[in-house]
Amino acid sequence: MPAPALDWAGKKAKFKLKYPVLTDADLNFEEDKKTRMLDKLQVKLGKTTKELQAIIGTL
Repeated sequence: MPAPALDWAGKKAKFKLKYPVLTDADLNFEEDKKTRMLDKLQVKLGKTTKELQAIIGTL
């Protein structure tokens, strides 16, 4: 498993603890679809790009 995927697995678990409304499908990381995933998370959580980046940075 590549390093970014390993890093994301840990962040994904923390994301699900912090935001139980999120599903595995919401947090499915694919490098070529990263922007699409982040856009969906923004909408589902009602966060701005900056807010979402800050959340990810603290996980």
